[in-house]
Amino acid sequence: MQLSTISHDVTDGVLVVTLNRPDQLNAFTPTMADELEETFVGVNDDDSIRAVVVTGAGRAFCAGMDLSSEGNVFGLDESQSPTLADMQDLSSPELRRVRDTGGRVTLAVHDCRKPVIAAINGAAVGIGATMTLAMDARLMSSKARFGLVFGRLGIVPEAASTWFLPRIVGMPKALDLAYRADILDSAATAEAGLADAVHAPESLLEAALELADAWTKGKSPVATALTRQMMRRNSALDHPRDAHRIDSLAMFYTSIGDGAEGVAAFTEKRDPQFRGQASDLPAFYDEWLHEDR
Repeated sequence: MQLSTISHDVTDGVLVVTLNRPDQLNAFTPTMADELEETFVGVNDDDSIRAVVVTGAGRAFCAGMDLSSEGNVFGLDESQSPTLADMQDLSSPELRRVRDTGGRVTLAVHDCRKPVIAAINGAAVGIGATMTLAMDARLMSSKARFGLVFGRLGIVPEAASTWFLPRIVGMPKALDLAYRADILDSAATAEAGLADAVHAPESLLEAALELADAWTKGKSPVATALTRQMMRRNSALDHPRDAHRIDSLAMFYTSIGDGAEGVAAFTEKRDPQFRGQASDLPAFYDEWLHEDR
């Protein structure tokens, strides 16, 4: 993949994705959307990567959409008149310039088989804020800011944030944040439940890498991938029996895979040697993922 707006660095199995337009405060573009989407799809089949950390170059995380571009600054084709019926098949090429670019990224993050951590080093505004809502943790520099500012621009929250945000902070708080459209400092962001921790700027990335290690080192990649998707998808189901269907299959196949090694290692008082890979999940996984598509 040729990268022009982001960079990749691997640190001991953790992919550090850096939004890399520092002179533009890492402002988001359709090209950045493409590169991030490709990154989060591609990492699923890269068994050398066990977790992903996303941060920004320079003094910002992402200052929102690049509003300096010509035409529709959100990269949308204004000659089209899409209807709700048109949006059923999101894979259709005709919808490429109708679909919200941020949503393409957050759906790829949501479907990722590896834990994803945001290391918010500076201003995270608009899509810079909403892209992190699909991630598993948001660690924040004490100098960073977080803004869901859509109401100030006359547009709506995007990047599927109306799905993610209420699940993180609850509906009343989500509505208040969206209506006010304020830019919050790090303390207010943490108080709102949007930042899991606030760190000194110089220790932020180290803290994110330590969290990635705590979540994934010595753990089964298969169990981690299934756990991530089970938490994200099962919690939105109508009845726990529907979660039980997936739990049963996931428990069955992990028990005869890495689970057998984990039990043996426990009884033999040694470290487990897990051999399963997130690129090779049980056969039911793909069917489950496509049930609602």
